[in-house]
Amino acid sequence: MRILEFLGICVVTLLVLLLALFLRRRLLMRGGGTIALQVRVHTLVPGRGWSAGIGQFVGDELRFHRMFSFAIRAKRVLNRRELIVDRPRLPEGPECRPIPGHWVVLSCATPESRVEIAMAESTVTGFLSWLEAGPPGSTARRPVAAPRPAEH
Repeated sequence: MRILEFLGICVVTLLVLLLALFLRRRLLMRGGGTIALQVRVHTLVPGRGWSAGIGQFVGDELRFHRMFSFAIRAKRVLNRRELIVDRPRLPEGPECRPIPGHWVVLSCATPESRVEIAMAESTVTGFLSWLEAGPPGSTARRPVAAPRPAEH
């Protein structure tokens, strides 16, 4: 009997955790101005270190929230006044597993560090438009065109 009670508690706890993740995601997306993206959080192993999440545009900031996290605060905040987009590229080698084929990787620089962001090709246009819409004197640079994924 105690085993069944323990299993029941585990199942209920798991359901509550899943519901909390779902509600957090809904709250983040409620206000609009969100996109699906991945950010490379570490580069210890080539092609690895990508974290899926939600990008939320708030004023001059792109706030990255991890998909499977209970944190209320953004994991990373990128300010468009400081963000420089160096070059777009397609996912390479082991990156092809976590990143969908129709996504583009943008190599960017901030005053503190370098960051790689992956997003759908159709989202890149909106992202670059957001960078362009920055206030006069913004240092953001945009690539001329995003690379086209190979047709299969």
